[in-house]
Amino acid sequence: MKLSALLWMASVLPSHLADQTCLATTVYLEARSEPTIGQYAVAEVALRRRDRGMGGSNICDVVSAPRQFAITTTPKDFEVNDLVAWTKAWKVAGDSINNWSLPKGERLVYVPQADHFATVAVSPAWSSSRVVRKIGDHAFYAVN
Repeated sequence: MKLSALLWMASVLPSHLADQTCLATTVYLEARSEPTIGQYAVAEVALRRRDRGMGGSNICDVVSAPRQFAITTTPKDFEVNDLVAWTKAWKVAGDSINNWSLPKGERLVYVPQADHFATVAVSPAWSSSRVVRKIGDHAFYAVN
């Protein structure tokens, strides 16, 4: 399925399914080759940004904010064609949304306070901030 089709579906689905679709797409694009914990960490960053109002009040707005996540930098004709990776990303997204709906003290947290991440191969200007944790090929940062 093309990325553009997934994003269109998210625009017409009920909000809870739209959020899971957008988060699963982000996990797939950003971390499908990463360890499972790294996929949960990517989802956690998006959910934390939503809670902080960084980019929007729902997950789709947050992950669609310009140049913040791969959804906006990946060509719209990109094929999401790894069914195993998509199924895992869908599960990670659903689990993460459910986990994040718990009271703060009851949540599983993989990257405390992290609101940014990048591959370890790059050094964005904001990456001088505190590294919270490195997982696979990603470093997670507490920038804000």
